[in-house]
Amino acid sequence: MSDSTPAPRFALGTFSVAGAPPFPGLVMAERVVALNALVPLCKRLGGELRGAGSLLSLLDEWALNEKALAQAAAYLQGSADAFADLSVPVGVLKTHAPLEQPRQIFCSGANYRKHVIDLIVDQARDPEVQGMTREQRLEYAVKLMDERGANGTPYIFSKAWSSITGPFDSIPLPANVEQPDWELELAVVIGKPAFHVARAAAYDHVAGYTIVNDITNRELVHRQDLKALGSDWVMSKCMPGYLPMGPYLVPAAFVPTPQDVHITLKLNGEVKQSESTADMIFSIPRLIEYLTSRVRLWPGDVLLTGSPSGNGSHTNRFLRAGDMLEGSIAGLGTQRNVCVADET
Repeated sequence: MSDSTPAPRFALGTFSVAGAPPFPGLVMAERVVALNALVPLCKRLGGELRGAGSLLSLLDEWALNEKALAQAAAYLQGSADAFADLSVPVGVLKTHAPLEQPRQIFCSGANYRKHVIDLIVDQARDPEVQGMTREQRLEYAVKLMDERGANGTPYIFSKAWSSITGPFDSIPLPANVEQPDWELELAVVIGKPAFHVARAAAYDHVAGYTIVNDITNRELVHRQDLKALGSDWVMSKCMPGYLPMGPYLVPAAFVPTPQDVHITLKLNGEVKQSESTADMIFSIPRLIEYLTSRVRLWPGDVLLTGSPSGNGSHTNRFLRAGDMLEGSIAGLGTQRNVCVADET
């Protein structure tokens, strides 16, 4: 391969076939190569691929493994026969969430300017806006977000990894919830231990990005019986299937402008969310800086960066059995999930 040949773009995912245990794979040109099959190839190319049994173990030594994967991808790009021998079409495999059991999941709440303004105006839960007209609430919300962006700090909470489901799996809607809502988000995947990380060094700790849909029972977010304690994120966000993830983990090298990628969510084919990540109040480096000021992050940890405007709460249209959610982020792929009634 000449120096002028661009490095091949690849992604990483977790797959299975015929009910066998899931395995991690490298994705190129709509084909998948199992990472275990790349171990001898990487060695032959002078590299070393460690932790090929899962994406989580692969991320534990991401700096080493990223180089080995890049070498292998470049070789496969230039050798059609070898690529064909080692790979299978992605369509014959079941695609799982790329990380089914990360160590930690953190969520950045209220991090898109238009989204927060919509929530304040539509739900009118803030005591400060009680009695205001819609126009007054809008004026109040705009000023509040301007002040928060200039002088505020992020708001971050955690979510249970047991809520993770695959990018094409169904989303079970329990009978005892009233307002299940969608929140499509760009998720950051950490690539090396991070603690007290300065904003300028934040991207050095990012392995890549994926898509998540942070399904939320809107009526359970605010505890009316314990108002002083605020939000109940466990009951509102942590049910099984409430975090579709994927389809892939795309290495950061192939996402040069994560702060300006487009997010689109469709409900039954109708666009509901359509916004750039540029609408974030707090940038990805600022989120990492803030979170690691007190929390230690590990490889494979997932940081949700917030969801743009266009949620169901804006029009009082919440998820129902039979609904199809299609979530896309430019350069990261598309996930499709059908909502079903949870019979358990």
